[in-house]
Amino acid sequence: MTVVIDTNCLLPMLSLTHPSRVIREEWAKGRFSWAMSTEILLEYQEIAEPRIGTGRWKDFLLLLEIGSALFDNVKLATPHFRFDQVPADPDDNKFADCAIAANAEWVITEDRHFKSMADSGYKPQPIRPEDFVRQVLGLP
Repeated sequence: MTVVIDTNCLLPMLSLTHPSRVIREEWAKGRFSWAMSTEILLEYQEIAEPRIGTGRWKDFLLLLEIGSALFDNVKLATPHFRFDQVPADPDDNKFADCAIAANAEWVITEDRHFKSMADSGYKPQPIRPEDFVRQVLGLP
């Protein structure tokens, strides 16, 4: 299974205490693949590095590299088309485009703008982090 993770879910996942950390932990165990594009990775860095610091940002990149090497669970996608699936917030289209290009099942997000994807006819569907943990990963 492949997912794309919206930036609004990244910082809670990197926390040691937030309930969303279980997504990072299950990904690190190889339970699913994490798809991202260069554009997404740059947004992650833009938002996360000032908040968590350069050292923890580098640790995150190392975690991605290790996950990729151990489980082959990082997919770098290069969308060649703009699908415009998130008209309410065009900046979020990078996540929808990546999810479609990577043939992902889910876009993990807290953003209500992704609701437009639910009836789009494309495979990736938006899902809240807690619903992903409970419904997809089968964890409490």
